[in-house]
Amino acid sequence: MFGECHAHIIMDGVNYRHAVDLHKNGPDEGAIREHLKAYQDRGITFVRDGGDALGVSLRTKQIAPEYGIDYRTPVFAIHKEGHYGSIVGKSFSNMKEFHLCVLKAKDKGADFIKIMTTGLLDFNDHGTVTGMPLSAEEVKEMIHIAHEEGMAVMSHTNGCYGVKAAVSAGVDSLEHGNYMDEECLDMLAENDTVWVPTLVTIRNLMGDGRYEDRVLRPIIETVEKNVRKAFARGVKIAPGSDAGAYRVLHGKGIQDEIEAFEEILGKEKKVYDWLAEGEAEIRRKFSRQ
Repeated sequence: MFGECHAHIIMDGVNYRHAVDLHKNGPDEGAIREHLKAYQDRGITFVRDGGDALGVSLRTKQIAPEYGIDYRTPVFAIHKEGHYGSIVGKSFSNMKEFHLCVLKAKDKGADFIKIMTTGLLDFNDHGTVTGMPLSAEEVKEMIHIAHEEGMAVMSHTNGCYGVKAAVSAGVDSLEHGNYMDEECLDMLAENDTVWVPTLVTIRNLMGDGRYEDRVLRPIIETVEKNVRKAFARGVKIAPGSDAGAYRVLHGKGIQDEIEAFEEILGKEKKVYDWLAEGEAEIRRKFSRQ
């Protein structure tokens, strides 16, 4: 069984607001244990979290060994004020404040740093991303600061500009990476960045009614083409489902993700070996030394 390389224990895959409300007065240990049990029941022994603003992933790190789970967390994600990211972390307004956020995460026991460099997919305008991406200069400095502190960097990033900025700056893992072009894929192939495409965050919405299937299908087809191209180029890819996101359940999410890769690339040993190599890179890079 593969590990889960992108999850959010604070979320439940059903109702974001309800899930977060459980932790408003401190991490709800019952909810945490329920999610950890879901991984344990499926034989999943590795989980990398994307962080949260309420200390839930930090508490999970303390509990996870009871379930035989190697759990890694950034404690909280870091976003620039006025940009996407408040739901999973803390903000900064300048690089001095960003550095202080890195030091705070490190002091709390973070295994790595999570940054937010772009917004989300705009479901009303195919091919675009919400909000303004951080500048390439900002992203480069953020990654440099984290690396200087001895921390690997996980980056929530979508769109060509955001991907190129993050990869050229030496980001350790690229999360989502929707709407990449050929140049983005070439850059990934030439660098050590691991791409975690979180395929099922969109695929699992098909037929749900939240968005029309005609809106979702082009997004799915675009990322499928990029996965095939990434496979052909030898891009490093690791399986992560964004478990906790709507309709992506803990434990089951990574099984759905592997099935998505099978549908795109086939049930072949070379595909599983490729994904296993990517996961091994995540385990290696995102372990605080």
